[in-house]
Amino acid sequence: VQLQASGGGLIQSGGSLRLSCKASGFTLGNMNVGWFRQAPGKEREGVACLTKHDGSTKYADSVKGRFTISRDNDKMTVYLQMNSVMPEDTAVYYCVVGQGTIVTPQYWGQETQVTVSS
Repeated sequence: VQLQASGGGLIQSGGSLRLSCKASGFTLGNMNVGWFRQAPGKEREGVACLTKHDGSTKYADSVKGRFTISRDNDKMTVYLQMNSVMPEDTAVYYCVVGQGTIVTPQYWGQETQVTVSS
């Protein structure tokens, strides 16, 4: 199982960024997917999740209305579209997958750094 994240970088406040997570070694369509992040000096937090059954989504209050999680099962890729980014979004981001609840993911992807300048 591999989850390879990309798309992070340095971006100005108010800008947009799309993170991608390429999966391999399993069938993505059989998994719930999500994104976590960890800011410097803070605990890791769940950002967004997307279920395998009905495609329902959940977002942290801090990103609601600005971030959108999506998936392309044929491309084996999970996305996180980040709009209107703020300095508080600066963090290391991880994609996660699991057959059960995404609160405790089965698999964690590699990190990608997002830095938002004010």
